[in-house]
Amino acid sequence: MSSLENKVIAVTGAASGIGRATAQMLASRGAILSLADTDEEGLVEALKTFEGNGHIYTILDVRKSDQVNAWIEKTVQQLGKLDGAANIAGIISFETPLSQETDESWQRILDVNLSGTFYSLRAQLRNMNSGGSIVLTSSVSGHIGCPGLGSYTASKHAVIGLARCAAKENPNIRVNCVAPGVIKTPFTVGEDTPPEQIEDEIKQQVIKRMAEPSEVASVICFLLSKEASFVTGAVYNTDGGWLC
Repeated sequence: MSSLENKVIAVTGAASGIGRATAQMLASRGAILSLADTDEEGLVEALKTFEGNGHIYTILDVRKSDQVNAWIEKTVQQLGKLDGAANIAGIISFETPLSQETDESWQRILDVNLSGTFYSLRAQLRNMNSGGSIVLTSSVSGHIGCPGLGSYTASKHAVIGLARCAAKENPNIRVNCVAPGVIKTPFTVGEDTPPEQIEDEIKQQVIKRMAEPSEVASVICFLLSKEASFVTGAVYNTDGGWLC
């Protein structure tokens, strides 16, 4: 994907998981990156593994629109332009029936996954060059109802709606989504995730394993490249056949 050479691309959630894998892959293909995450140590460690020079990073809470706006303005000021963005920052809720969901838990999920994505998308649309590309991160939960994950499911359905709306409003900037299934990230292999939950989710897939973050990253990189020049408003399910 030589079309990514010298493209300035902003990435949220870049310190770990899919975000880090995406940033590494973009750097290996010649992109210049503006990375963002709440985890400074993770960002610094990630940068040590990247190819190329000129990458920058910002400690960012995507729930704060002023921080998001300042990050994108900094990106354009320091790197000269903005050609693309991958909005990957997100969190997942513990399994809780909707009848027992707390206001605090509901708001926390929506603030990060939905408002954080919206703030990032809005700032990027305002500052991106014509011909640019933006990728949002939904989930298989953005297509179906997932019992016990009401707030997460609602947020990921909404992200798909945001992408489709933005795509129709901005014919000169492509906006697409990825919808991952079970991916080997800190969320899915952490101490708080019961192994039986992961096993139950894998059973829903045709390919009976967790995916590596790089397997989602490769789809994101495709959508950011000119190889996807006629793709906008689409949702690419990277779910091992869960939804087929």
